[in-house]
This record gives sequence, structure tokens and C-alpha cells, in this order.
Amino acid sequence: MTRIVTLLPSATEIVCALGLESQLAGRSHECDYPASIARLPALTEPKFDPEGSSAEVDRRVKKIVSEALSVYRVDAARLRELRPDAIVTQSQCEVCAVSESEVEAAVADWTGARPKIVSLSPNSLDDIMEDIVHVADALGVRERGTELATQLRAQMSAIADKASAAKSRPGVAIIEWIDPLMAAGNWMPTLVEMAGGTNLFGTAGKHSPWMKFEELAAADPDIIIVAPCGFGIDRTLRELPLLVKNPGWKNLRAVRDKNVFLADGNQYFNRPGPRIAESLEILAEIIHPELFRFGHEGTGWRRA
Repeated sequence: MTRIVTLLPSATEIVCALGLESQLAGRSHECDYPASIARLPALTEPKFDPEGSSAEVDRRVKKIVSEALSVYRVDAARLRELRPDAIVTQSQCEVCAVSESEVEAAVADWTGARPKIVSLSPNSLDDIMEDIVHVADALGVRERGTELATQLRAQMSAIADKASAAKSRPGVAIIEWIDPLMAAGNWMPTLVEMAGGTNLFGTAGKHSPWMKFEELAAADPDIIIVAPCGFGIDRTLRELPLLVKNPGWKNLRAVRDKNVFLADGNQYFNRPGPRIAESLEILAEIIHPELFRFGHEGTGWRRA
């Protein structure tokens, strides 16, 4: 039986969705879904204090990166003790999770059989589906991966087909970081369009762009969704005053019409795994409540 270590939340969710949870031997400190994986040892930790305001976290991370250092620490000794056959990590974002280079450094001096390193790098919705099949193939269950990806595509296509019949396509701005301000990129522009909205910031398949509040004001979105990477709804609510304090906030169309929403960017939008389909459901509920009701309000999103 293949012993597996996953070092980012989306990888853990993929492995579990493939029916391989019983083969997991370790995880990252951020892996928290499904809840049953809490029993596994956490093999990573951040080198910065993740508490504090958006601006404080941003400064700490940028300082570490500017010194050409890794943002995360891998417990190499514990990893060796677990003797995994496969380690699933990523190379998409140096500040989101442990990178492939960090894992390679952790196992560089191992003698004998070394674990297979499976690295994910999703930049688009198609990439997420391909990564699911890639992980399944690497773990010897390719058919399960193909089946899961096909199922997710069908589920999401059904939502897109229904949304295409909507009478309007409101302009949507998704905020991925509050201070400094960042819009959502990668797969999120595609999800907004599939949910029946017009994406105003960020380009499908490209990293999330920094932006100025003046750009947000000039676009004057119909809907604003605040879903910072790594933040749940409660923490986002605490950070919201940093956005609200901007001159002109109250004059935005979305604010006047009470169409500002907070979403769980940690559990959903920023996890490129199986729950990307639920992320689309959340967007569809927010953008076209007259067409969709999946039951995510209160847990996945709420009105600000």
C-alpha cells in the first residue's frame, strides 16, 4: 500500500476524494478538510506569524521572500520517520504552501529508495482537473481521477448552462487580499463567467493582480465579493474596515445596493481541488440568487 504525504490542502482533498485517505501518513499544518485528517501529523509550519492585519501578514511574507528564503519550514526528520512512498506538493505559489524545491531539499540526503514527488501547478480551471488526474495516475488510480474530473466538469457545466439563461450579467469584483488590495486571478475569472457574471479584474490562467482602490471605484462593480486567500469569513469581517475606510467606498454601486459579500477564501476559492465545484455554487448563489440556491449561505458566504 502506497504511503502518502500531502503538503497542501487541495492535495489532501484530492487524495481523499480519490478514496485514498487511509493511505495518508502526514499532512501540512494548513490541511484541515475533511475533518478526519486532523489525526495525521502536521509536517510543516510557517516562518512568519500568520496573525495580525492583512498589511502585517503581507509585510512579513514579503520580507522573508526578499531575503530569498522559504516561507515555510518542513519537518525533515519527521518526514523521514514516516517513510512516504509519495509526497504531493506544489510549485504554483511560493507563499501559499510548501514548494517542490523545499520538499526536494528535505529528502536530498535520504539513502535508499526516495519518495516520488508529485508537484501540482494549477493556474486555470482546466489545470485543476488535469491535476486531479495527475495525482490519481501517480498514485495508481488513474481511472478514479478521470471519473472524478468528469463528474466535476459535468456538475459545473450544468451550473454554467443554467446561468447562461440569466437576464443580466452583473459586473463582479473579487477581492483576494485587502491590504494591499489584490484582485482574484487564475481560475476565478472563469468561475465568475460560468456563474453568470462579468469578471472585472484578473485574467483567467494568470496570477492574481495587485490593484488600486481607484481602479475598483472606476469600474464601479455591481457586486463585490471579498474572499482573502487563507481567511475564513470571520477573519475577513475583522479585516473589512481596512477596505471600508477608503474614500469613496460608500459611493460604490455595490455598497449602495447592499451587494457586498464575504466568502470563505480559505476553504473554497483558493483551494484548487474537488471543492472548486462548490466555489462555483457559492458564486452562482451570490450573483444570481433568483436562479440558484445550494445552501452555502452562512457557511460559505454571507452578506457584508
